[in-house]
Amino acid sequence: MKPFWERIRNRKKAAATQANAITMPLPPQQGEEDNRRAPRFAPPQLVAGCGQSNGRQRDHNEDSLFAVTITLASETGSTPLGLYVVADGMGGHQYGEVASSVAARTVAGAVLRKFHPHLADPSQSLDESLQEIMRQALNDAQRAVMQAAPGSGTTVTAALILGQQLTIAHVGDSRAYLLRPEGRIEPITRDHSLVHRLQELGQITADEAATHPQRNVLYRALGQGELLDPDVFTAPFPLNGSLLLCSDGLWGVVPEDDLVNITRNAPSVHVACQDMVEAANAAGGPDNISVILVQLLN
Repeated sequence: MKPFWERIRNRKKAAATQANAITMPLPPQQGEEDNRRAPRFAPPQLVAGCGQSNGRQRDHNEDSLFAVTITLASETGSTPLGLYVVADGMGGHQYGEVASSVAARTVAGAVLRKFHPHLADPSQSLDESLQEIMRQALNDAQRAVMQAAPGSGTTVTAALILGQQLTIAHVGDSRAYLLRPEGRIEPITRDHSLVHRLQELGQITADEAATHPQRNVLYRALGQGELLDPDVFTAPFPLNGSLLLCSDGLWGVVPEDDLVNITRNAPSVHVACQDMVEAANAAGGPDNISVILVQLLN
């Protein structure tokens, strides 16, 4: 048993011991008072952790991360704002690390510039929809990557959270998952890879896709070609759940059930991210690893 999984198992034992501890029943009145004092977060706030590693078999990192969380509370209310980006420079291409860095910074700058007037003066409304803002940010990043790293490319999976509204902009094979409170993990992005497309068409199975020699070949990536067709959509942030963004150095190595178990057994999103990175490295670390985990507390 690897030390990492020993630690996870020990956390489960500790949680089970705490759950089985013998306690005296509370008087009815005290129980009602404790229920009324159940933890609430005012203002609602986003909590995000991140983790990254070269992996065990790479000598440099072509992944880039961006994470920013903003809370602006006043007498008129509070709406948490978060922007999170994972970009994976295409391995084997010149300047892959430049492409991912330029893409992440360009997406972040484009989105935050749109929100700056609203943050300074809440009476200032946004002129564009969140989907339009995210789509334009990826188009800006497309032009920036083609100028800064011609011939290279990168994946981009970006998440904009405004209140309980989640807007995703995605191209490539990095992924966004929703982790539901009941323990279910749900991928909400679609890999723009040749192998995933063959799987969608029913020509190969999931097991065959996992070991296919062309599993890393993308048919859509940022910086490749003049036209960009990202997936952009909006969904509600899961109540008492989490959002996970990661490169294929994580999801392609650590099974989804293990990602759930790590998240549920970690004491914080920050520790969960480090544990996910460690799990990927314990499984061989064949690629760069990047992960962002976000929770909405309200």
